[in-house]
Amino acid sequence: MVFEKEASSSSYGLGHLPREDTPLLPKSSPLSSNPKTFANVFIAIVGAGVLGLPYTFKKTGWVFGLLMIFTVAILTYHCMMLLVYTRRKLESLQGFSKISSFGDLGFTICGPIGRLAVDAMIVLSQAGFCVSYLIFIANTLAYVFNSSPSTNFTQQILGFKPKTLYIWGCFPFQLGLNSIPTLTHLAPLSIFADVVDIGAMGVVMVEDVLIYLKQRPVLEAFGGLSVFFYGLGVAVYAFEGIGMVLPLESETKDKSKFGKILGSSMAFISLMYGGFGALGYFAFGEETKDIITTNLGQGLLSNFVQLGLCVNLFFTFPLMMNPVYEVFERRFCEGRYCLWLRWVVVLGVSLVALSVPNFADFLSLVGSSVCCILGFVLPALFHLMVFKEEMGWKGVVLDVVVVVLGVVFGVSGTWLDRLVGMLTVTVCGESKILSMQQPFRIRPSEVFGPSSSLHRSDGDQMDEAHANPSSGRLLEIYMALR
Repeated sequence: MVFEKEASSSSYGLGHLPREDTPLLPKSSPLSSNPKTFANVFIAIVGAGVLGLPYTFKKTGWVFGLLMIFTVAILTYHCMMLLVYTRRKLESLQGFSKISSFGDLGFTICGPIGRLAVDAMIVLSQAGFCVSYLIFIANTLAYVFNSSPSTNFTQQILGFKPKTLYIWGCFPFQLGLNSIPTLTHLAPLSIFADVVDIGAMGVVMVEDVLIYLKQRPVLEAFGGLSVFFYGLGVAVYAFEGIGMVLPLESETKDKSKFGKILGSSMAFISLMYGGFGALGYFAFGEETKDIITTNLGQGLLSNFVQLGLCVNLFFTFPLMMNPVYEVFERRFCEGRYCLWLRWVVVLGVSLVALSVPNFADFLSLVGSSVCCILGFVLPALFHLMVFKEEMGWKGVVLDVVVVVLGVVFGVSGTWLDRLVGMLTVTVCGESKILSMQQPFRIRPSEVFGPSSSLHRSDGDQMDEAHANPSSGRLLEIYMALR
């Protein structure tokens, strides 16, 4: 076993590598209280994918959707705690110093290759999601403030496209937020973002109830086994946040209660996800769109909800980037806080958001592959390698099952993403371009359904050749996974 060799090796042990065991956060830093930890867990998990949950329930059926949400939540919580238990076990062994990150854990168990693999996947996933946050914020602001009957939100402002202008407008503020050195100091911002996010979602849920009481559409409880991987992929993406677990536990004041705090937060998020998805589907039935706010139409309510989510993602950005900074500062700054490096990373993320307008294609690939490996495969594999001598056969089987499921989910999701991505490019390139320009106002079924026309939100239509129904079905799954 690799970690047994490392434990006795002076050349590989964490405690003997120069500054590898130096925590990014000083020991003198104030630790987070239980409420602050709860808030940080909440905001680390809840993101832009929440608005697509009602559409997910439409495809999977509301009962199957609820079962999928709660099952993935339990599995994700289990794997998060596997990381915590594995770190505590290794830190209790003589010769191991403080393990402050997922990368440290990978290094302790698998050596430099383990650290490199974990670091690369964390950087790709966390930075990738932050790029999507900037794109979402910029497109939403352009949709809200630069879209009217007389204009479209691609019209230039002062020589810049609205998306470009809004991303650069966020840039100086993100430099300031990302200069905050510790997660503890980000807690007030995360609490504020939580309040805004919950308020926006609460407004939508109330509106959903009122609409449901008026029209009561026909609902489906189960969508069939054909949508299993689709629903699973959306649920896994919705609970993404495995890279934040060890840093959050490190900054928790009462670490003995971290498991209960994490469990309470995951339970609350699961109930919120389930309620939001089910009520949205109950309100609009088969008319539920891929982004639920588009069902509300144009107006104050829809704008409030979308702006509320923008505020949430704006303050989530520095929290989600924290593991990326930990990796870069450890590798390039000897584990010390480095302001200019953080600013360079923020600049890089902003440039990627500007240069890749359809980043959702890459985001879907990262989400279905990297997140499955980080969220399921590595936690269970690390736990198995450390505890296999102490566990009974049931524990070993459980870890092996989680590893196998993670590999199957990752491979199937990646294969589906690449297959449908090729269909998207070859079947109807013009429709893909239009969907990039108007991401919140076009339904997948309106783009690649059996109909021969492409419906724009302003009522205009663009003639298209009849698409293959099977290709349309795959594209619906692909866009929902995004």
